[in-house]
Amino acid sequence: MLKRTQNKVAESRFTLSVVVAYAIAIWLVSGMLIPQLPLTTEGIRQGAWIPFVCFMVSAYLMVELNNSNALIRIYSRTVSCSFIVLICSASFLFNSFAGSIVQLCLIAFFTCFFRCYQDRQSMGWTFYAFLCIGLASTVFIQVLFYVPFLWIMMFYRLSSLNWRTFSASIVGLITPYWFAVPWFIYQGDPEPLFQHLVSIIDFQFSYDYHQFTVNQLLLLVFVLALGITGIVHYLRRQSADGIRIRLLYRCFIQIWFITTFFIFLQPQHYDMLIRILIISTSPLIAHFLSLTYTRITNIAFYVICATAFIMAVFNLWMPSLTF
Repeated sequence: MLKRTQNKVAESRFTLSVVVAYAIAIWLVSGMLIPQLPLTTEGIRQGAWIPFVCFMVSAYLMVELNNSNALIRIYSRTVSCSFIVLICSASFLFNSFAGSIVQLCLIAFFTCFFRCYQDRQSMGWTFYAFLCIGLASTVFIQVLFYVPFLWIMMFYRLSSLNWRTFSASIVGLITPYWFAVPWFIYQGDPEPLFQHLVSIIDFQFSYDYHQFTVNQLLLLVFVLALGITGIVHYLRRQSADGIRIRLLYRCFIQIWFITTFFIFLQPQHYDMLIRILIISTSPLIAHFLSLTYTRITNIAFYVICATAFIMAVFNLWMPSLTF
């Protein structure tokens, strides 16, 4: 079988190293890590180092997610590389501490969640998976809307749901609040925690898409296009994968559709939801780039890489424009 540029890049052992170097360069150029020049101790201290560390840990967990589940049936680092490139295409996401936490927790969730496959005694991994969701909910309470869909996936996709694992998931979700409640009571001001919990029922169906900036809209269109490409490709070629891998990809596809629906339903949560959309899109487009071998898909590879780079440059150098 003829190996084209996309296949050589996908299978190269140097691809991840190059992409990581590219990501570090993007973060440095963005000025988020060192906002003041010339270099000063105060400038370095004020940099967005915590979101950067969360990003790097997230990238590592994407590698682990791919390795532990063999998402790509050949040696390839495209799952983590796709995630890194897509995040770096949107430098306007870099300075969000809450968004970085949600991103990290969701990837950690999938890493634990998929270990429960066909194991109805996996109370431990179920607890850790939903603990990640609970932690994410402390900064983005609306992530709890995913929970019913996750239970459905446990039943139909992973075949791991019973009363024990269900109970473990509940305990995992509420564990962060077991620690938060005593802390806020000790501080003598539980009102912020109460307001945070109550905000989950504060629906704002504004449908005001004019609040999207040009940067946000371009990223959304790009990620949706990649997701659709990956989904169509996977549904056509899924027979080549084993049953377990098919079920895992179905989970990513379901999360992709749910997140897309949430973004258009409540666009005010764009900054959080786009990260979840990128996480679910990365394995789908990685499968497409790694396991297609035609001239057209090779051209698509060049187009995707060029578009991601142009978007990264655009978001670095252009001011945020209102759509």
